[in-house]
Amino acid sequence: MSKIQKIKGVADMYPPESTTFAHLEETARKVFSRYGYQEVRLPLMEPTQLFSRSIGEETDVVQKEMYTFPDRKGRSLTLRPEATAGMMRAYIENGLYSPGSVHKMFTFGPMFRYERPQKGRMRQFHQLDVEMVGATEPQADAELVLMLSTYLRTLGMRQLTFEINSLGCRTCRPRHRAALDAFFAALPGFDELCDDCKRRAASNPLRVLDCKVPRCRELTANAPVIEEHLCADCAGAYAEVQAILAAAGVEYVKNPRLVRGLDYYVGLTFEVTSTDIGAQTAVAGGGRYDGLVAQLGGPDVAATGFAIGMERLALLVPPVGQPAPDFFIAVLDPAAPSPALALAQELREAGLIGETGFASGSMKSRMRAADRSGARWCLLLGGQELADGGVTLRDMHSGEQRTLPRAEAVALLAGRG
Repeated sequence: MSKIQKIKGVADMYPPESTTFAHLEETARKVFSRYGYQEVRLPLMEPTQLFSRSIGEETDVVQKEMYTFPDRKGRSLTLRPEATAGMMRAYIENGLYSPGSVHKMFTFGPMFRYERPQKGRMRQFHQLDVEMVGATEPQADAELVLMLSTYLRTLGMRQLTFEINSLGCRTCRPRHRAALDAFFAALPGFDELCDDCKRRAASNPLRVLDCKVPRCRELTANAPVIEEHLCADCAGAYAEVQAILAAAGVEYVKNPRLVRGLDYYVGLTFEVTSTDIGAQTAVAGGGRYDGLVAQLGGPDVAATGFAIGMERLALLVPPVGQPAPDFFIAVLDPAAPSPALALAQELREAGLIGETGFASGSMKSRMRAADRSGARWCLLLGGQELADGGVTLRDMHSGEQRTLPRAEAVALLAGRG
């Protein structure tokens, strides 16, 4: 029979990659909990309408990248392409809102987008997603950015740059939209824009600024800047965030073309890049999305958050080593495998890391196996040890060995002897 192979754009993950991912997750739990965030788990599938209503019909994600299919009752379902919409759906459905309450949540897991697979970007990829719902103050935005900076630096990343922008609110966004409409109506060379930008110029002109096609960027270089159209509240909040970041020593640059790829963003938006591996690489991005909860049928509450692509992040963080084993039990007698397993269990319950070579063999072959394991201690179980109730303990660093009663050997390795 032919072999069954994995689907293009997905990956099997073994150590050291899986070890690195576990490290990213555990570090997130430790850092985010200091800021009052709690972990949640969400479904991988959601109703398609959740994403079309939240992300936006004109986005590449909805138009080109989602894995959408009917279930057996004909309902349209989608494998989640991002986590924020699902987080907000769960927030609403579980009734977490109440006047004045602030909810801080994070999750991580696989997301799905149909795009060309490349290093650090797969069709099944993993994101770390953070959301704060209910806080309107600019200090909440600043705290979120500071927490992200702390997390990345805890992972060992140093060459970080935060790009920030403000996308305005319901009051000032229309003024910028009108200025963009007038700009594109009078733009010489409009026909030279890519097909996506021509379409977006009519439906969502702000998204044209996000295009990466060089000619499009050249033609729109003088497009109206939203900062010039901000209302007093948005301008004040944007200035406050900048002051807090500067006081905390977080380096940032203002990028008026930073609009992100999803329609629900308003107010502060940001992206983090790193040069830790040479070329500038995007690491994380996020911002404020007040109004999204109401758009999905919930109350009109403020919200802000960010997401990190874990495959990309795993390429940037310093290597994470597996913990060295404490012991290896070498079986030297055919009757020793079961006693060896009992001894290994006792050592593991004492907090030690190690394994047992269940197959019996010569001293030479068993010592080679112990050496390959990298363990500090080798415990030898042969006929004599079984008869006496003892263990021969060999220090793999010094080569010294001695025979001890089993209880003394366990106490010594567990640090109680």
